[in-house]
Amino acid sequence: MYAVIKTGGKQERVEEGQTLAVELLGAETGADVRFTPILVVDGETVLSKPDELGQASVSARVVGTANGPKIRGLKYKPKARARTHWGHRQHYTTIEITGISR
Repeated sequence: MYAVIKTGGKQERVEEGQTLAVELLGAETGADVRFTPILVVDGETVLSKPDELGQASVSARVVGTANGPKIRGLKYKPKARARTHWGHRQHYTTIEITGISR
């Protein structure tokens, strides 16, 4: 059984026991979080209509936080001697899917 959840503007396909990194949730380590699924597939049955998904939920446990790779950028304008360096590092929450209920 798997489900498709929406978190942080992205959609993720999850299964029970899976660990994944999602955008920062603001929850403490060890806290339980719930997601409303967009799609639930159980063998031959597919739940995708809003009235079918009303009772469905995906529960997860927050394992910790992580940082993504460092992204560095440079702007350069040749005749103006203008150089601008910038960097970014995305913060993620690592979660473990504990259950998918229909």
